Amino acid sequence: MNPLLEAADPPVFRVVRPTGRSAVLLTADHAGRAIPRRLNRLNLSDTVLDTHVAWDLGVAQLGLGLSARLDAFLILHNYSRLVIDANRPPEAPDSIVCLSEHTLIPANADLSADERQQRLEELFQPYHRRIGAELEARQQRARPSVLVALHSFTPVHAGDVRPWHVGVLHGRDGRLAGRVRERLEREQGLCVGNNEPYAVCDASDYTVVVHGEHRRIPHVELEIRQDLLASEAGQREWVERLAAVLLDALTEGFPPLP
Repeated sequence: MNPLLEAADPPVFRVVRPTGRSAVLLTADHAGRAIPRRLNRLNLSDTVLDTHVAWDLGVAQLGLGLSARLDAFLILHNYSRLVIDANRPPEAPDSIVCLSEHTLIPANADLSADERQQRLEELFQPYHRRIGAELEARQQRARPSVLVALHSFTPVHAGDVRPWHVGVLHGRDGRLAGRVRERLEREQGLCVGNNEPYAVCDASDYTVVVHGEHRRIPHVELEIRQDLLASEAGQREWVERLAAVLLDALTEGFPPLP
């Protein structure tokens, strides 16, 4: 089988501020919408590829702003989640979807085991190896790490209106999430979701579970509603808000887990 990625395809991921001084490590699993040239755009139109179905709108700009504001390592995945989802366990049914909300992805139907494995090896594993390598290198230098996973969500999903401006997500370890949520809730008029519009669990999440929970480092997943990131002014507002909240939440330090 020929390689999936060709020379003209973009790299799997982009790292910004690899030597950033902050303990925070930012991830953006759904920052990109690239599709390998060999897959012929999955036979999808620009209309589909421009929507939340293909990627997290606004999250790349949010990540770049936070990286600059915090002087933090940032890694952005460049490929659309419609090729393979960088935040799903490989064995999850929605790791490679045939239907996303109301959009059919016929090109993903009837993939062979080899084709699925190729996407995993070329587009999923390199991204997570890089995150793991960075965290491992920090641990070897006795440098603390705090994982902050950035996502954005559509205001309306399957006809349901989502009222939250921001969701603060966690699984078993809510140390950092609790601090972040508490500080966000102090802002009048801000609707903060506690594990809304999604919750973190082993079956549906990968980045926070594997790189945060399994390594026992402080972590949080932040979901920002996409209409709030649609303008440069909105992006700047959320960069400043989240930077201030994270810096304040991290001042207390974190005792080791038992």
